[in-house]
Amino acid sequence: MEKILDLITAEMSKAFAACGYDESYARVVLSNRPDLCEYQCNGAMAAAKAYKKRPFDIASEVVTKLQGSREQSPLFSLIEAAMPGFINLRLNGEFLAGYLNGMSREEKLGLEEPGRGETIIVDYGGANVAKPLHVGHLRSAVIGESVKRMGSFLGYHMIGDVHLGDWGLQMGLIIEELRDRKPDLVYFDESYTGEYPQEPPFTIGELEEIYPAASKKSKEDGNFKERAQTATFKLQNGYKPFHAIWEHIMAVSLADLKKNYDRLDVHFELWKGESDAEAYIPWLIEDLQKKGLAYESQGALVVDITQESDSKELPPCIIRKSDGAALYATSDLGTILEREKLYSPRKYIYITDKRQELHFIQVFRVAKMAGYIKEETPMVHIGFGTMNGKDGKPFKTRDGGIMRLEHLIADIDEAVYNRIRENRTMTDEEAEKTAKIVGLAALKYGDLSNQAAKDYIFDLERFSSFEGNTGPYILYTIVRIKSILKKYQEASGGQAVSGEILEAAGDTEKMLMLELANYNEVLENAFAETAPHKLCQYIYDLANAFNGFYRDNKILAQQDKTRQAGWIHLIILAKDVLSVCIHLLGFDAPEQM
Repeated sequence: MEKILDLITAEMSKAFAACGYDESYARVVLSNRPDLCEYQCNGAMAAAKAYKKRPFDIASEVVTKLQGSREQSPLFSLIEAAMPGFINLRLNGEFLAGYLNGMSREEKLGLEEPGRGETIIVDYGGANVAKPLHVGHLRSAVIGESVKRMGSFLGYHMIGDVHLGDWGLQMGLIIEELRDRKPDLVYFDESYTGEYPQEPPFTIGELEEIYPAASKKSKEDGNFKERAQTATFKLQNGYKPFHAIWEHIMAVSLADLKKNYDRLDVHFELWKGESDAEAYIPWLIEDLQKKGLAYESQGALVVDITQESDSKELPPCIIRKSDGAALYATSDLGTILEREKLYSPRKYIYITDKRQELHFIQVFRVAKMAGYIKEETPMVHIGFGTMNGKDGKPFKTRDGGIMRLEHLIADIDEAVYNRIRENRTMTDEEAEKTAKIVGLAALKYGDLSNQAAKDYIFDLERFSSFEGNTGPYILYTIVRIKSILKKYQEASGGQAVSGEILEAAGDTEKMLMLELANYNEVLENAFAETAPHKLCQYIYDLANAFNGFYRDNKILAQQDKTRQAGWIHLIILAKDVLSVCIHLLGFDAPEQM
């Protein structure tokens, strides 16, 4: 189905053209003054400069032309020019009802699929192996999952890659700490020639304790740090005993990471890491040198990336350090080479802490300068802000440590469980199951409802509230609609609902209908701008519109059965739109709350 704004703009374009004005001035937007109109066109203001006329005169001409053609295309119930040159519009109620009936009959509720199968890579994990997921991993996971789901729904072939940190100095630190703790392991016996054990020499609990201990030791003991650097070098150059330890680290870590990402309902098509780029790095360095892009500077190999359009000089991208070690930029460029070879994506989206903005400017520019990526291929970096505590500082545990993600999830589940039990309408088992569903919504919506680039305060009490702009409020609205529909079915003996959505009989009904009509416009824009917060704002407005309509209309007590059936069709559409949108945000609704 065509988006409703496109239909309105098409009518406006005809009127502008018929009056002798360029159609580009006919853009229609949602009104920012709903008390005056539902949609508005401000094109007469811009056209006035080009045509040397008063804006109001141009607006009046266009309005007269629209009013004259209303019989041929009855989209509007109100068309008026307003000073100094606005064109105010209200939709015809019958047209609006027909549009919604069309949505309810269409697959995906009338949403078009602009993606047409084009491949997009979304890099949104970034976890380090041998470390537990903590609150710092939350934002990339939930933002990335939502962006990926929106893209898939719009018809793109979305490939999510966790892109693990699995090849750096932390590997050498773990190996050397393991050597100190268990020196008799065969991996450290240079005379050993047999097969290495299948069972790992540590549990996930031990591994998560080994790394921080090794990291602390390296800061205090220069000799240990040097050993770790040597071990890392040997690993990256194929030393079999250390590669066997690395495989154990990967197996144990991946099992734990997948379990914790599953708790967030976050999933990846690819579980690749920095190590997968290693095979491409020698060729990469040689190629950049051959093309004259990479040169020696103070012993390091660098690429200048500053462009004439930059307001200030940017630091060069370091490809290889003076000691011969590769860096994150090298790994990311190698990963791009692999992705181009295997997937040929039409777009890249990276989701990380916004402090990495310069890094991605450097990597993207080198990739295009070297011709690894076509100049027209979009490469987007979504840099997110920090999740802070009520003190405005990065979120910590009560004792000042970094909170594990599984503990954060448990805390919010408990808060929701206690709120549910206050109602005393469920068994403990039902409440616990529902709390996990609602808790996930509270956590994800609390994050996604904020613009990604901004820092936000994690407020457990507010996020778990069933009132206000929260995930539980959205779910409660869906559950309320389900309850109404269930009661309607019981009263009608389970018969199918006949009829269709009717022209609105009141203001709150039309407000709900207008919100529903904006569905495909909002969803396309939210993905195009990689902005899940816009989808959150939409469903909050939609939930408010439904609850306003529900407050003003006694749906189940309505005596006019035709009108009642029309309302039932309307709230089914509201439920379906809300359900689609929350799924794209990464959570779903329970049957009861």
